[in-house]
Amino acid sequence: MAAARQETGAEPATADREIVISRLIDAPRELVFEAFTEVRHLSRWWGPEGFTTTTRSFEFREGGEWVFVLHGPDGTDYSEWIRWLRIVPPERIELLHGESRDDPNAFESVLTFAPDGAATRIVMRTVFPTRELRDEAVEKYRAIEGGRQTLNNLAAYVADLVRKEAES
Repeated sequence: MAAARQETGAEPATADREIVISRLIDAPRELVFEAFTEVRHLSRWWGPEGFTTTTRSFEFREGGEWVFVLHGPDGTDYSEWIRWLRIVPPERIELLHGESRDDPNAFESVLTFAPDGAATRIVMRTVFPTRELRDEAVEKYRAIEGGRQTLNNLAAYVADLVRKEAES
């Protein structure tokens, strides 16, 4: 019966552990994907408003890692680690994200990049190991607002790239 419910569009079994954030970005999919996959771009927009990023190491390939520090506006540093699990240019990125390589609370995210006319619809679906970890991310770290701000930063950064390209 559960399978029948899923086929009719009912919520997935992970719904209580998920955060889903979507944003329409006024730029071609290939450019949005590039901004998400090249460290020279990522370090310029990654993170919520007021945060900056320092990359320690970066290897964008399946099984590769991005080790970085997010610097909060209050001076707090947050060690971060991402392993790229699956990459399908320019459509999809699957990743594991935690504080470090051995973080038992690391969560998985799937990012999809879909053309929407001349724009790109990016959807970031994050699944936490437990509902409690999801709730903590939402309440303590403001993950939903932070995710929206991060995608807004991406949109602004890509819009600037498009503008500069048009001027040259």
